Amino acid sequence: METVRIKTKILDEEVHLGKSLLNCIHEIIRASLALADHNKNKNNRTNINYSVDSMYRVETTSRFAQWKIHNLASSIYRKSDPFKISIWNWYLSVERTRVKVVKLYPEISNLTKDNLPIASFIIRLLSSAGDHKAFLAHSRTNINDSMDSMYRVETTSRFTQWKIHNLASSTYRKSDPFKISIWNWYLSVERTRVSVVKLYPEISNLTKDNLPIASFIIRLLSSAGDHKALAHSEIKEKLLSNTEGFVWLIESPLPGKFIIDIEFLDLKISCPNGGDPCSIWPNRSVKQRSDSAVLQSLGRMLTESIHTDITIDACDGSIGAHRAVLAARSPVFHSMFSYNLKEKALSSINISDMSIEACQVFLYYLYGTIKHEEFMTHRLALLHAADKYDICDLREACHESLVEDIDEKNVLERLQTASLYQLPKLKIGCMQYLVKFGKIFHIQDDFAAFLQSADRDLISEVFHEVLDEWKGF
Repeated sequence: METVRIKTKILDEEVHLGKSLLNCIHEIIRASLALADHNKNKNNRTNINYSVDSMYRVETTSRFAQWKIHNLASSIYRKSDPFKISIWNWYLSVERTRVKVVKLYPEISNLTKDNLPIASFIIRLLSSAGDHKAFLAHSRTNINDSMDSMYRVETTSRFTQWKIHNLASSTYRKSDPFKISIWNWYLSVERTRVSVVKLYPEISNLTKDNLPIASFIIRLLSSAGDHKALAHSEIKEKLLSNTEGFVWLIESPLPGKFIIDIEFLDLKISCPNGGDPCSIWPNRSVKQRSDSAVLQSLGRMLTESIHTDITIDACDGSIGAHRAVLAARSPVFHSMFSYNLKEKALSSINISDMSIEACQVFLYYLYGTIKHEEFMTHRLALLHAADKYDICDLREACHESLVEDIDEKNVLERLQTASLYQLPKLKIGCMQYLVKFGKIFHIQDDFAAFLQSADRDLISEVFHEVLDEWKGF
């Protein structure tokens, strides 16, 4: 095995690493954690924005979450920022009292209220020392939970309602996030001499270029049986962001119990072509029915071999298809049938690097009739075909899917796939899983084999990722 020699200085003591590359990486990770503890004690000046942000941030991959707790004093409660696993936003909270309490729960939105998660997971409390030793673990658990009602906002597609109970004077309260259309939203209320209600969206990477232009009616309702309106305001086409949300000043005194009720009249976003803002709630039923009928017809053309005019020869069988469909879905096929290539004259295409089963699933995708189970089974073959025939949407679908289920059994294979097909998100996800979450310690035998067989440039990238993580402390 290739060896390296590294000389570094940590805590004024020189350390010589004349070991295998794998052991060197492990030593560097342990050293980085020791250096982090040293610098934390040594440096009294703190970057407030960074520390506050990292205090509540949960690091995630597709199936793994890790929250690093620093300086949690006795009798203190702390709640994390939301983090995304699958279709749900999740929260963690910890309370350090005589009996310590850790809570995990999903955000239940309008999109997920009928799909409550039934989760199997392992939760561990790990030491912050270099080996991340588990000093407490909980076995796999099934949960079916909802949010604390004090912060929960009830929603339908266009209505939201937040019931406020026991809001004392000079008190601030912020809701949990709630889903309306493509945005997560928040409400907050501050009860002072002039009370303040604020509504604003959460701007993510997916929505930062699509700020909502909202028209709505907001009301303060009595909690009594008749829900009498105490105050109301109608807002027309207001551009909202997380820094410039809607702020409602209420000069009349508020009771301790009331309801904030919002009716969204319309939500618009700027059109991509630079035209007038367009509503996100048009009537799409006709188009949806038309699209569904077209896909069914295309599927029948393939499965019933209706007027097929080209044969695809896989390594273990053949299947008929249609030149027009293949040419419309792939620029490579389009070139084959348009120019003086041998495939133009022949009535068959040789795809000998795919099995007939994988080739059928590939065609199901091109014709729009693929099933999820088929896609998951043949992802790697589909990725190869997407790369070979320049089908960008299939390539991206495979890329996104491979990122979602990285684990100890497949992370090294996925890392090599990411390198081969130049998939940046998959590579970052694998690197995070191995280095940031310390999973490299759990697969030492597999990693040793990886170092023997993997591309040398890829091994170098892994090594530099470890060094960068070390320098970040």
